[in-house]
Amino acid sequence: MRLLLVEDDPDLARSLKSELKMAGFAVDVACDGKSGEYLGLTESYDIAILDLGLPKLPGLEVLRQWRQAGNNLPVIVLTARDAWHEKVDGFKAGADDYLAKPFHIEELLARVQALLKRLHGFAQPQLLHSGVALDEERKTVCIDAGQPVELTAIEFRLLRYFMLHPGQILTKSHLLEHVYQLDTDPDSNVIEVYINRLRRKLGKDLIVTRRGHGYFFGEKT
Repeated sequence: MRLLLVEDDPDLARSLKSELKMAGFAVDVACDGKSGEYLGLTESYDIAILDLGLPKLPGLEVLRQWRQAGNNLPVIVLTARDAWHEKVDGFKAGADDYLAKPFHIEELLARVQALLKRLHGFAQPQLLHSGVALDEERKTVCIDAGQPVELTAIEFRLLRYFMLHPGQILTKSHLLEHVYQLDTDPDSNVIEVYINRLRRKLGKDLIVTRRGHGYFFGEKT
């Protein structure tokens, strides 16, 4: 999953990016409102964490511009502005969640994971589909309640994206956009490599190739 972090505090941005990457997200960072607005409108993200007190363009205006442009990117506002009326303003501008600083990283990660699952129609706390159970904390997968199998960072990102979009045909370019961040330049065949690795761990039938179109997850052939 690919995440946009819009945060002007360089120390906090660096720390958050590290924690979010460890949690299995490809993270792009924008250090001001203008950059954040642009990235949110031109790149494909699965979720954004947005500060409000930003240089060049306030975070609330960034959010309004995204929504006015029809951008439904899920947004968690992360800010020191924690008065009740400021939270109301955030939700009215289109925020999906609101977390006040200071905060615990565990709470932020839990909110990000819960929001993504809820938006993709998962009611249970664990990602579970077609007999595949993904443990987002341990980065392991269980097939039909069997023994947990460890996943590498890219395998985990790829499988989580497939499981949040079951039955959807996903092209290689689409998967690349949502598994890697902007400052990486992966080989063109890297998705095929990691899908083959996942098939060895999950079984060959859970990720299906639709020749000339892409891949889909969740139907056994």
